[in-house]
Amino acid sequence: MAINASEIAVATRGLTKSYGDETVVSNLDMTVPRGVVYGFLGPNGAGKSTTMKMLLGLVHPTDGQASVLGVPMTPDNRLTVLRSVGTLIESPGCYPHLTARENLEITRKLRGLPVSEIDDVLHVVRLDDPSVQRKKVGHFSLGMKQRLGIAAALMGKPPLLLLDEPTNGLDPSGIHEIRALIKRLPQMFGTTVVVSSHLLSEIDQMADHVGIINKGRMVWQGSMASLHAHGKHWFALRTTDNALAAQALGGAVTDGGELRIKAVDDAAAGRITLGLARQGIGIVRLESREESLEDIFLHLTGMEATL
Repeated sequence: MAINASEIAVATRGLTKSYGDETVVSNLDMTVPRGVVYGFLGPNGAGKSTTMKMLLGLVHPTDGQASVLGVPMTPDNRLTVLRSVGTLIESPGCYPHLTARENLEITRKLRGLPVSEIDDVLHVVRLDDPSVQRKKVGHFSLGMKQRLGIAAALMGKPPLLLLDEPTNGLDPSGIHEIRALIKRLPQMFGTTVVVSSHLLSEIDQMADHVGIINKGRMVWQGSMASLHAHGKHWFALRTTDNALAAQALGGAVTDGGELRIKAVDDAAAGRITLGLARQGIGIVRLESREESLEDIFLHLTGMEATL
């Protein structure tokens, strides 16, 4: 279903970036609805970071167009557009000899924001504990530095936030903290969040919509629910006599100690089990199965053959 232009936070059409003979991003059409977490997913080197930099005007496209918050991005209006965009690209830039508050005070003065903004964002990223506020950033864990980077990006409550691999290098605890924070932002501020990652599980757990890029091309885009629905579904059946059951069920495929049959609704599943029981075949197990997100991703990106 088409999305109304007023409901789109980011849109690209034919976006392309080449360096000499190498095309890093190729004819990319990207649509990010407002008020969602959009997962920009792809293997390392797929073109995610280059795309994010083009959205920010840090890299000029070879061809195509990018619109941010309804405004076409050009070299002339880049700074005006970016006043409404918060960013964390690669590692956060922090002064290690200063505290978190002192780092944010620099950002606040540069952007002409009220002092209250610092308290607001420190609370959002949970760096407002007095003991943390006394600590120099050089003594922060990597996860705390990432949260400080997101706090700086949130200064002024921008309607759009671009985060490039925000959980990269973090331990499981740090990943959980950043993931939980990102998921809260659309509800807290109405912020649209575009988050790039090569980690399938992270995007699956935090994103509402997803775009999958491979070798510079968008290979799939839509809601996370639609991505899961894109995968194959089937029933796995184990009986007291699989050989006889396979004969009774036309189209059944033997898979180890189980039979695989096409997915059906509850009424049809009931008829199948009743029919087998009437032939004296006991049903030991009947489970609904679906293709994993990893399998779907590998299929869409054509990477199965490389494994």
